[in-house]
Amino acid sequence: MGDYWTTDRNTGSTTTGSARALTAGLLMVGWVALLWILEGIDVATGHALDTYGISPREMAELRDVVPAAFLHSGWEHVASNSVPLLVLGFIAALGGLRRFAAVVVTIILISGVGVWLTAPAFTVTLGASGVVFGLLGYLLVRGFVDRRPWDVLIGIGVAVVYGSLLWGVLPTDSGVSWQGHLFGLIGGVAAAFFFRRPPARRGPDNLVTV
Repeated sequence: MGDYWTTDRNTGSTTTGSARALTAGLLMVGWVALLWILEGIDVATGHALDTYGISPREMAELRDVVPAAFLHSGWEHVASNSVPLLVLGFIAALGGLRRFAAVVVTIILISGVGVWLTAPAFTVTLGASGVVFGLLGYLLVRGFVDRRPWDVLIGIGVAVVYGSLLWGVLPTDSGVSWQGHLFGLIGGVAAAFFFRRPPARRGPDNLVTV
């Protein structure tokens, strides 16, 4: 199969589908590798990085909303988040890195602030699962918001493979932050509306604008 070409209406630059896939893949592999490196540093320092988790309703802890999304409580924790983050992030990043970055920042902020507001007192919350749930919510609704049939089909495929994760928004395990999951999901759905794009159109050079 040949490559398809896209052009960014803001910059006028064109890229091939394979180039986008390679960029998205490298980005997500690098992101997941960073999570493992940070966990290795955390273990080597006696879990010194855990202090950057979110403690609820303490004003100084708002600055930890972002770093908390990159830290974990152990190897099993980071392992459980790695595959869904890699897969869902790769799919989302295929839509363009600038949009992807905006979506991820929105998810991290909404998920983190939601945890800060609602998590039980005297707890520390950290992990990338808020981002995972956010990307899941984003991909599930993106196609309907953008009115793009192909993205609707992608969302259906994501629902078939990862839809069972949605049970994680329920308070079924006291050791798991269902608040982070729920607000991450809300953040992903909100991001689909915040960064919705107009329908694709063909320009004079028969290139699809995105």
